[in-house]
Order: sequence, then structure tokens, then C-alpha cells
Amino acid sequence: MKKITVIGAGTMGNGIAHVFAQYGYKVILCDISDKALEKALATIDKNLGRMVEKGKISQEIHQQALSNITTQTSMAEAVKDAELVIEAATENLDLKLKIFKELDACAPPDCILASNTSSISITKIAGVTQRPANVIGMHFMNPVPVMRLVEIIRGYSTKAEVCATIVEMTKAIDKIPVEVFDYPGFVTNRILMTMINEAIYTLFEGVGNVDEIDGIMRLGMAHPMGPLQLADFIGLDVCLSIMRVLYDGFGNQKYAPCPLLINMVNAGQLGVKSGEVFMIIPKEERN
Repeated sequence: MKKITVIGAGTMGNGIAHVFAQYGYKVILCDISDKALEKALATIDKNLGRMVEKGKISQEIHQQALSNITTQTSMAEAVKDAELVIEAATENLDLKLKIFKELDACAPPDCILASNTSSISITKIAGVTQRPANVIGMHFMNPVPVMRLVEIIRGYSTKAEVCATIVEMTKAIDKIPVEVFDYPGFVTNRILMTMINEAIYTLFEGVGNVDEIDGIMRLGMAHPMGPLQLADFIGLDVCLSIMRVLYDGFGNQKYAPCPLLINMVNAGQLGVKSGEVFMIIPKEERN
């Protein structure tokens, strides 16, 4: 398998395209916006350049990787010859279901359809296609060129052969695949988002301030960044979306999103991407 199509040219999509192209795969990066595609190529070029500066890759690999990527705004054209399609669109169930219906109609019958979803059921996504056995989750971590873990999620109907193929492809791009089954949040976000949500509750209830909460987790638990800083980096809207998936999936109050998280998202305070992070919320306004 050497023909890869990535749907979505945002942070995750351009990172996935970067990695596959760096390891010799021919990649079509697809997005509805030419501007988004131009920005993605510029980001990939910049990130490859940093790798050259750090001595991690040669200038030749940099140039070859760029030449391995083409762009396309037509999904039908982007996937017509694909052997693997990786969807990396926004974490929105309706959008993903719409995309997978279109992919199923346009991609070759034996093409594997993968989703980079961080929480949405692979079984549900597969259910809108005529090829549920060929649908799988490939949850890359951000930033994709740096983080080595890929969480491989088997849907209820995913064939063992498809899972084995994806595991080997993941190894071929120097990532570490870890296989899990399809339950809300999988493993990464079932644990991570619950911790982040609890940290927000701790702030909401006045147990500690941002510096204290994050400092305790960095210094006492050896986390590279505290949970509130991490939430800002991920995006509070993404955190809220995942918490809602967990709450809906398990029906357990421990997964209920913190009211402070809900209010911040409703106010458009989404973390780093909106320029409004936990660190600048006045203490008297946090409740």
C-alpha cells in the first residue's frame, strides 16, 4: 500500500500527510478549501525544515517528502485510486458520518477507510458504509511528526487482516501502534479527558488556582505539562466534545463535563487557538 489520501488539511491532517510523505508514501491531501491546503503545505515545509536543522532528516528527504504530496479539493478525485484513506476532519459526529458515506461511494471497494477520531465510535462510523470490515480507527497524537503513539481502534466488524495491515503500516512510518477496542474515548481520552475535566472541576470549586493545579501534576506526577495547560493546547471545544461522548456513551455522572468548561466554550474561550486560556481568567470570574 503506497497510495494514501488524507481528508482534512488542519493540524492533524497536515501532520499525518507529512509523516507518510516523509516515509515515501504518495499522499493526496484533500480539503474543501484551497487556502487551507496552501497553509498546510507551508506548515509541512516549515516542519520538515526544522527537522533538517536538527539533523533528523536530510535536505534530500525534505524535498522528496514535499514532492510526495499533492493536493485536491474534490473528494471523489482524491480517493479514486487510494489504498488507504485517513479522515482527519473536525471531531463532529455528523460531519464524520457524512464524509464516510461519501468515501464509501467514491473509494475503491478494497480501500481501507480509517478515522483519526479521538473519541467517536468506529463501529458507528463504519455503520454508514457498505464496508464495515474495512473501517478502522487510527488515532494519531498531536503533534503528529513528533509523537510516536498511534492508537489503533478495532470496530465491532473490523477484520483482523485490516487491523494487521494498519499495524504494519504504522510501524513502517516509525510509529508505535497500540491496539484497543471500540468503547467511548477508547483508552487515551477515556483516561486523559477525565483527568482534565477533574482538573477543571478542581479549579471551579476553588481547591487551587491554575498554577497550583498544574504545578502539582508537573512536579508530583512528572507530567510534562499540567492538565489545564494541556486542555488549552488541545482546545477546550475538543475537550468538551469528548467529554460529551463519554457522558453519552457511559451515562455515568463522573463523565459529566464541568460547568466551567461548558461556559468557557459557550463564551468562545477555546484555549490557545482563540488566545484565551485558563491562565488569564481572573480568579473571581472562574465560578
